[in-house]
Amino acid sequence: MSQNLHGVLTALSTPFNQDETIDVQTLRRIVDRSIDAGVDGVVAAGSTGEVGALSSEERLLLIETVIKQANGRVPVIANTGATSTAEAIRLSQAAENLGADVLMLITPYYEPLSLEETVTYIKDVANSVKIPVMLYNIPAVTGVNLDPATVRALAEEVENIRYIKDSSANWEQALQLIHHHSDVIGTFIGWDVYLYSALVEGAAGVMAGTANVVPAEIVAVSRSIAQGDLQGALDQWKRVYPVIDALLSAPFIPAVKVGLTLQGLTAGVPKRPTAELSAEDHARVEQALSALYQTVA
Repeated sequence: MSQNLHGVLTALSTPFNQDETIDVQTLRRIVDRSIDAGVDGVVAAGSTGEVGALSSEERLLLIETVIKQANGRVPVIANTGATSTAEAIRLSQAAENLGADVLMLITPYYEPLSLEETVTYIKDVANSVKIPVMLYNIPAVTGVNLDPATVRALAEEVENIRYIKDSSANWEQALQLIHHHSDVIGTFIGWDVYLYSALVEGAAGVMAGTANVVPAEIVAVSRSIAQGDLQGALDQWKRVYPVIDALLSAPFIPAVKVGLTLQGLTAGVPKRPTAELSAEDHARVEQALSALYQTVA
């Protein structure tokens, strides 16, 4: 499997049974839903997958299940970052042995580190494996921003650091990564509302939790842009954007699960203490999906 990542990557939702164990059968169907819709890769144990609520054993079960279900059809990106270097190395090496194509490293969270400490963590974990590594910049969670200059220095120094998922929601920073540093690192934008703009600007791709719910529509936008049909892509984006907006305007993890359930894939509810979606937000998501399919029809 080539590790030249591009295009649309689905940040997979993690379905749970009533007892909060992973619903493996539904997870397999969620993987197939994205791949059948034409996405270019799937991501196991990301933020949309409720990684913060998973045990290490659950994370590895999740990663292994996704790898087996993908079965080489698309690359699998496994989030193996942790709050300690030792745990991140353990998870990374295990995911590599399971057959992950790329590792995504969220940097330690809870107790914000200095940038120097964060960089040391990244180097130590990346050097412990051979497969490509994707940095995961989400400063709202980690308290540390990986600025473009730091990202470039890491990519130049550590051979297998090949990609970054930028979820900073800082559009100026995203543009700098795309336009000034694409010679050393591929940038994937992880803020779904920037999807169209990021691809038009030349990002390597996007990582979208909303692609669980509307994968074919997001893939259509991506492919039209790749083919140079910007007007067609914009028309498609305007049709799907209200759904993306509805999902992002609600608590995101339960909103994605509601979106899946409304389309026949019962993804259960989030792990506690995350609450189920309110009736008002549920209605908003349902209305947006209904309007999308009426427009398509």
